[in-house]
Amino acid sequence: MTTKILVSDKLDKAGLDILEASGIPVVMKPGMTEDELCAEIVDYDALIIRSGTKVTRKVIDAAKKLRLIGRAGVGVDNVDIPYATEKGILIMNTPSANTLSAAEHTCAMILAMARNIPQAHQSMHEGKWDRSKFTGVELNGKTLGIIGTGRVGLEVARRLKAFNMTMVASDPFPPKQEVLDEIGIKLLPNADEVVKVADFITIHSPLLPSTKDMISDAQFKMMKPTCRIANVARGGIVNEDALYRALKDNVITGAAFDVWCNEPLSEEEKKLLELPNLVTTPHLGASTKEAQLRVAVDIANSAVKYLKDGIITNAINAPRGKLTPETEPFVPLAEGLGVFANHLNAGKNVNSFEVVANGDMANGDTNLLRVYAVKGFIRDMVGLENANMVNAEPVAKSKGVDIKDSKNPGSVNYSNILEIKTVAGKDIETISGTVFGDEPRLVGYNGYSFNVPLAGNMVFLNYTDKTGVVGAVGTVLGKAGIDIQQMAVSVNGSGKALMVLLVGKALDDKIVSELASAIDGTAKFVNVN
Repeated sequence: MTTKILVSDKLDKAGLDILEASGIPVVMKPGMTEDELCAEIVDYDALIIRSGTKVTRKVIDAAKKLRLIGRAGVGVDNVDIPYATEKGILIMNTPSANTLSAAEHTCAMILAMARNIPQAHQSMHEGKWDRSKFTGVELNGKTLGIIGTGRVGLEVARRLKAFNMTMVASDPFPPKQEVLDEIGIKLLPNADEVVKVADFITIHSPLLPSTKDMISDAQFKMMKPTCRIANVARGGIVNEDALYRALKDNVITGAAFDVWCNEPLSEEEKKLLELPNLVTTPHLGASTKEAQLRVAVDIANSAVKYLKDGIITNAINAPRGKLTPETEPFVPLAEGLGVFANHLNAGKNVNSFEVVANGDMANGDTNLLRVYAVKGFIRDMVGLENANMVNAEPVAKSKGVDIKDSKNPGSVNYSNILEIKTVAGKDIETISGTVFGDEPRLVGYNGYSFNVPLAGNMVFLNYTDKTGVVGAVGTVLGKAGIDIQQMAVSVNGSGKALMVLLVGKALDDKIVSELASAIDGTAKFVNVN
C-alpha cells in the first residue's frame, strides 16, 4: 500500500521540494475545517502541520493509517498528544529551527514596551507630536525575569545581557549550572519568586496542564507597579482575563503579547485590543523567512527519514535511550521475551512487568530494551500492526500493568542475561534469555536453567523427576504427528524437573492436556513467533 503525506498548513517550498523528491506522494490542502480534515486524512500515513491545524481525537480516529504527525515548529499544544501516543502515532517537531526568530521577536517586544514604540508610531500617523506622552524607560540596570530557560529563553538572555540587565529565572528543568553562570542568570525557586523582583518578565514555557494560567491575578498582584510582561511562547500561560484587569487597573505598567488562547482572537478577547498599554502582534514569533525555511526543511527531512528508513529524529513521544553495538543484538530477544511473557500469562491480569538487565549490559543504557520487551508483551493484546515503540508502555499502563526495570551488574551464568518478571495476582513468572551470535536463546524459566532457541512452538512440562518421562512425551506427540526438534531438561534440588521442547507445529488444548496426564504434572504451550 502506497505511503502518502498530507500537508494541512502552508509550508515553505523548500520543505515541499524535499517531500516530493523523496518519491512519497504529497498532497497539500491548507485551511481545512475539522470535518474536512477527517474526511481527507483517512488514507494518509503522515500529516505535516503548523499551528493552524488542530489534531483532535476526532481527527486521529478518522486517520486509519496515520503513523506520523510532523509539526513544523516547536509547540505541539494543537495536537492531542496522549491520544496520538495511545494510537502509536509518532509526533515530531522542530525544536531549534525557529529559536533565533522567536528570541529576536521577544527582544523586539520588550524594547517596544520599554520605549512605547507602537503607541508613538500610531500617534505620529495621526499627525500628532506627543514627545512627552511617550517617555519610556531604559533596560540598563533593570531586572529581567525569565520563566522557562529552554532554547529561546537562553537566547533572549544572551541578547539582553548586552543591555546590562540583571537576570533571574525559574524552570523546573533548568540547564546545567555552568550554562546559567556563563550568561549570568540567577535561578530562583519558582515563577512567583521571579515575578516579585522583575522589572520585565518574558515567558518561554510550553503550554501544559501545569503551566496553564501560571500567571493570573495572584501573580499580577505580586509584581511591581512598573513591571512589564512579554509572552511570545503560548497563549493560555497567562490568564487573559487577569491580564485585562491588571492592565486596565494599572496593576502593572504594560504587556506585549504575540500569542493568544484563540487564534484569531475571539470576540471576548478583542477587548484586550482596547488597552493602550498592550503591545500586540498576531503570532509572529517564528514569522521570518529564515525560520519558515528552517522549520519546513527540518520537518520534511525528519518525516522522510522516518517514513522511508524508520529513523526517528526530534520526536516528542518516542522512548528515550540509545541502542549501542552491545545492546542492539538483544532487541529481538527483548521483544521475544515480551511475547513469551504475555503467552505465559494468558487469561491472567498482569499487574507488574519488570525487565532486569544482568551482567555487562547492566552498565549501559537499557531503556530501549525495556520498551522492546513491553512492545512484545502488548503485541497480541492490540495486534501486530498496532504495537510499536510509541504506544507500547502507554498501552500496557492503560491495562493496569506497572512497568519497572532494574539492573544487576554482578556475576551471572552468561556475560549478559535479560530477565522478565511478571506478577499476576499471586502468580509470578520469571523468564530469562541471552544471545549467542545473532540468535536469541531462552536460558531460564522459574528457577530452572537450560539453553534453547527462543523461537517457534515451545512446550514446558513440569513434573517430579523420574524415569520414562521422555518416552511418555514422545509417545503422545508421535501419535499426534508432531515432531520434536529440540529438547532440554533441568532438575532442581527438590527433585522437580522441567522439560522444554521445540516442536514442529502448534499444540491444541487436547494434546497439552494429554501431555500433562502422561507425565503426571503440568504442561504449557507457547508460540513465540
